[in-house]
Amino acid sequence: MRSFSDSYRAAGVDIEAGYKGVQLMKKDVARTFIPGVVSDLGGFGGLFAPDFAGMQEPMLVSGTDGVGTKLRIAQLLDKHDTVGIDCVAMCVNDIICCGAKPLFFLDYIAIGKNDPKKVATIVSGVAEGCVQSGCALIGGETAEHPGIMAADDYDLAGFSVGLVDKPKVIDHGKMQPGDVILGLPSSGIHSNGYSLVRKVFNVGHANLNLYSDELGETLGEALLTPTKLYVKPVLAALDAAEIHGVSHITGGGFFENIPRSVPDGLCAKIEKAVLKTPPIFKMLASMGRVPEREMFNTYNMGVGMTVVVSKGTADRALEALRAASCAAYAIGEIVSGGEKVNLC
Repeated sequence: MRSFSDSYRAAGVDIEAGYKGVQLMKKDVARTFIPGVVSDLGGFGGLFAPDFAGMQEPMLVSGTDGVGTKLRIAQLLDKHDTVGIDCVAMCVNDIICCGAKPLFFLDYIAIGKNDPKKVATIVSGVAEGCVQSGCALIGGETAEHPGIMAADDYDLAGFSVGLVDKPKVIDHGKMQPGDVILGLPSSGIHSNGYSLVRKVFNVGHANLNLYSDELGETLGEALLTPTKLYVKPVLAALDAAEIHGVSHITGGGFFENIPRSVPDGLCAKIEKAVLKTPPIFKMLASMGRVPEREMFNTYNMGVGMTVVVSKGTADRALEALRAASCAAYAIGEIVSGGEKVNLC
């Protein structure tokens, strides 16, 4: 029997559109299936059977986040196929910081009016993010919110669960002076600080499709570039070298995120001159008259993740990262005393 409700549709919710959206996204979701996936889309819960073989003390690690106001750029450009990558990245890049491999992901889309094609396009990005990070998309939810959200508005969030053997959890206590700090390049602004971005560039009135010689692309393209996924490169580095700390540089920039992996009594000394900062950050700082200290306290400034590695295995870590298509490079070292971060 076909499921429908004319009364619910009259109130602004089309349940049949939801069913159509699920059908349209199934092909993309199937791309993400890895060993361990038990259920298909449509059930009340996503089932996953983890493989604990060879582990002494298997531990689950979870992370959750959303895309934030970067979604406004996607809505203005009517381009929705990349924000799902951001959503996955913001979650899995967090859980890799303790050495956990992401197993599965679930998304949540709240939308003013359910457009099955738009929802399927959003989910195609989520699926791509899962493929790039080696985890499965095993479920999600699309909620239609008439009267609360404008018809074209939507919000996107999600969460991931990963697995790590307790003896292999990254131990910050092993960090010591002389350890090398590696910078993993970002793809741009990623998904943080977009309230300030939107204010500085006045995105509601700017021509986002205007080509910029300074950027080498349009402003819209630069602002919508998806967050880089670091799971596979970091896992490769963990197998090759002695890693003492990993920090995902998100909201709060260098000053909030790097200290989370640096023990008391030590300091991450970063050489600003060696950082490879994309032009979008320089444009943002200049147009918004944002002080340098605040830029480093809000944005990744071209370094989406830092990895602290023992001096003796730094070359092996770099080799593994670069073999995994991550152009990592040394940006500083761990020293004694002082503040936990020193930009010099």
